[in-house]
Amino acid sequence: MPAKISDVLSRFKQGDASELIPVLQAVQSEYGYISEDNTYEIAEYLNLPSSKIYGVATFYAQFRLEPLGRHVINLCTGTACHVKGSEKLIPVFEQELKCKAGETTKDGRFTFNLVACLGACALSPVVNIDSDFYGNVSPSDVKKILRKYK
Repeated sequence: MPAKISDVLSRFKQGDASELIPVLQAVQSEYGYISEDNTYEIAEYLNLPSSKIYGVATFYAQFRLEPLGRHVINLCTGTACHVKGSEKLIPVFEQELKCKAGETTKDGRFTFNLVACLGACALSPVVNIDSDFYGNVSPSDVKKILRKYK
C-alpha cells in the first residue's frame, strides 16, 4: 500500500524549493505518477505555486501525470526499426488497443508508447511489453502478441 503523501513529503525539508525534483521523483516512485492533487500538496509543502510544480513535472520526460496501464508497450521508432517498418505497426497497435500512441487504454490494461531506441537494433522492428522483448515484429504479429497480456 502506498504511503500517505505527507509521509513521502516528510523526508524532505519543508519550504525548500531546491527539493522540488527529488520530491517529484519520490512521489512518482511511491504512486507511479504525480496526480493533480499531489501537485497541490507538493506546492503547499515547498511553498511554491502549483503552476511551478506542474511546469517542472511537464518539462521533464521522466515524470508522468497520468497512471500507467497494467502493461506498458514500447514500440521502437529509432532509425533501424523505422527502416524495417516500425511505422507500419503504429496504426495496427492503435486499432487493436483502441487508443493512440502515448495514451492508456480505457480499461487501464495497456499504455502504448513510442520510444526512440530500445537498444536491440539487430531485431528491428522491436516491441517491448513490460520486461518482454519481441523482435522482427510484423503487423500480423501484433494481435498474437497482445493476446498474451489480456
